[in-house]
Amino acid sequence: MRLACDTGGTFTDLIVEDESGQLGMYKASTTPADPVQGVIDALKLAADDEGVSLGDYLARADSFIHGTTHAINAVVTGRTARTALLTTQGHPDVLVLREGGRAEPFNFTIAYPEPYIPRALTYEVPERISADGKIVRPLDETALVATCAKLREAEVEAVAVALLWSVANDAHEQRVREILRQHLPAVPVTLSSELNPTIREFRRASSAAIDASLKPLMASYLGSLSRRLKDAGFMGRLLVLTSQGGMVDANEIAASPIRAINSGPSLAPIAGKYFGELTKPGADIVVADTGGTTYDVSLVRGGRIPLTRDAWIGQPFRGHLTGFPSVDVQSVGAGGGSIAHVDKGGLLRVGPQSAGSTPGPVCYARGGTEPTLTDACLALGYVDPDYFLGGKMWLDREAACQAIKDKVADPLGMSVEEAAAAIVTLATENMASAIADITVNQGIDPRHSVLIGGGGAAGLNSIFIARRMNIPRLVIPEVGAALSAAGALMSELAADYRAVEYMVTTNFDMARANKILRGLQRKGEAFLAETAGVSFAPQIELSLEARYEQQVWEIEVPLSFDHFSSEADIKKLAEAVHQSHERIFAFRDEGSAIEIIGWSARASCRVHEHIIGRMKPHAKEAERAGTRRVYFGGSGFCDAAVVPFSALAVDRIHNGPALIESPFSSVVADPGSVFWRTIDGSLVIDIAAQGADA
Repeated sequence: MRLACDTGGTFTDLIVEDESGQLGMYKASTTPADPVQGVIDALKLAADDEGVSLGDYLARADSFIHGTTHAINAVVTGRTARTALLTTQGHPDVLVLREGGRAEPFNFTIAYPEPYIPRALTYEVPERISADGKIVRPLDETALVATCAKLREAEVEAVAVALLWSVANDAHEQRVREILRQHLPAVPVTLSSELNPTIREFRRASSAAIDASLKPLMASYLGSLSRRLKDAGFMGRLLVLTSQGGMVDANEIAASPIRAINSGPSLAPIAGKYFGELTKPGADIVVADTGGTTYDVSLVRGGRIPLTRDAWIGQPFRGHLTGFPSVDVQSVGAGGGSIAHVDKGGLLRVGPQSAGSTPGPVCYARGGTEPTLTDACLALGYVDPDYFLGGKMWLDREAACQAIKDKVADPLGMSVEEAAAAIVTLATENMASAIADITVNQGIDPRHSVLIGGGGAAGLNSIFIARRMNIPRLVIPEVGAALSAAGALMSELAADYRAVEYMVTTNFDMARANKILRGLQRKGEAFLAETAGVSFAPQIELSLEARYEQQVWEIEVPLSFDHFSSEADIKKLAEAVHQSHERIFAFRDEGSAIEIIGWSARASCRVHEHIIGRMKPHAKEAERAGTRRVYFGGSGFCDAAVVPFSALAVDRIHNGPALIESPFSSVVADPGSVFWRTIDGSLVIDIAAQGADA
């Protein structure tokens, strides 16, 4: 039995795949003060559903896959360890100067962002290595020992080491760690050259600083999770999801916790890719995961899930740049818990503030007083107050309507229904803008793509988002309410390796290139050898970071072969760069030489032979067929059919308006749409109302 859990801002999602391959889904409220408790609560729901004790239930599980926002939440809230930065003498301002760039270049009222590690905890190390790896100034070990005493006096809890050009020669960073271990044995250390070998000093230093600051916290969190699971009866393998869309053993995340910064959101694209390709092969896939706090959007293009090194914690240019490769996910403060209010100018706003799980929307009856998107959908009839989470949680519709009336409708001179529809419309616009950023702004026509709706709140307005963006087809997988947790079941054990070696196609050294590739492949083969006997579909994917000559930024380009044997292979490389550049920027420059900055290998394998099973049918779902009075903005009230999700026959066409309900979601199909269920269990809604073309 496999368990996959994703801890979100509002709910903790759990998907269980039993010994027969059938799936069960469970949701428990996230407890911000103790995230592990939300995990335990979800597991108790699963055990109760089976009619066994938690200990007996966990004893059947062979693996527990965990995705968490604990690391990123710690950075955002400032709950990280007291961390020091060691850098080359004469360069203490690497985190202060950053890379430049401003979100509002002419707004001089915005304060310059504070460095991740303050200058007071930045220490200069007498040493210098040149860009070609030669030692210009030997490491002054006596001075470093004196610095260790200062670190002890400052009560430092973690240390990041980022010396100039350590990617060309890491000897000094390695020696610094040895000395730190001798004098500060209990203090964790992160070396920038090991964690994130890249030529850009700020990104390398920033990632090392963030990683080091998280080590004490994540070691404690994962230790607590492992201990409490073991105490509850779990004896299997604990795996943690990474920002790169894979999974690793928990001890590896404790050693480099920056890998888990976006571990939850990074898995939704994996599930979205699987269901999107089943529904519409070859199309670009927009994956949207609607949680209680955020709306996370990602893209699958050409069958690949793009990675980015421009992941910010907080606002771009004002927050902190991880500089570490992760699945490209755009997040906006719009979710089921987004708070609606009227500002001082009399304009309606929705988000980015969220009611979260505590106190939650007004309808949760947990003390919330501010109306949210969930409250609005309840007021419009999109959600059944007696069937939330399959009837395990009752919603207070009257309180939701009263809050909307007091805080939105009366100030704007509207009826409650008009105000609720306006809240949904504005939230939809915020979410559509996030999709435009990763499609239209990158040269992708949404009219030729498919939208995957994930998250418990996805069904409430995904049809409106699809219409707003002219996306012709919306897909809600049967596991869509816990899309990231489903992606965890589909994820692979993976390890990434990287080398920084400059080369240009006009003076290409095939022997040197093959040596680099072979070295990366050996590392990947060693990783896969460790998984032999418990893995399926092992593979090693090679890629390059390349750019046209004189360009500032490079792009990731997949390499279709594992070694260079002739000039023809160099031409293949050039063509791959041209194609990638044209796909992203809509032009190619075949007259330019190509510079290669980085070389990468990703070794991966599945831990189970099959990818994912099917949901267990819910016996009481079929009894819920009927109609419900709902309100659509622009057309008013109408009677919508209530259709149980599990009762939908495969490929049978239905017409909106309708509400397709399951214990974990309510999907709105507006007038003019058609919908049907596919053989893999997904719900497909065609907004063009062309069912015959399905």
